[in-house]
Amino acid sequence: MSGAAVLQLASQIALGLLLVGMLLAVIRLIRGPNLGDRILALDMIGVLAVGFIGGVAVLTGFSLYIDIAIALALVSFLATVALARYLMSRAARRSREAEQ
Repeated sequence: MSGAAVLQLASQIALGLLLVGMLLAVIRLIRGPNLGDRILALDMIGVLAVGFIGGVAVLTGFSLYIDIAIALALVSFLATVALARYLMSRAARRSREAEQ
């Protein structure tokens, strides 16, 4: 078995495992039970999507996919920060309402 065949097989296995992880993260996103879990599941889906795009880049040899993965990672990070800030402001608002 040549090195290219081993790399292709390893890439295909990695892509399959990433898809399984993404499926589990989607289940966590749907089931919850609270907003924090859903935010973490959404972030996990973003991370797994970046890994999947990187795996496709290795498998196909098309380097433009790496740029797409970097852009997706940036957008995913910013979305997670925005959702975390929303969650914190919501908790602060609830604590102020409880004090009154």
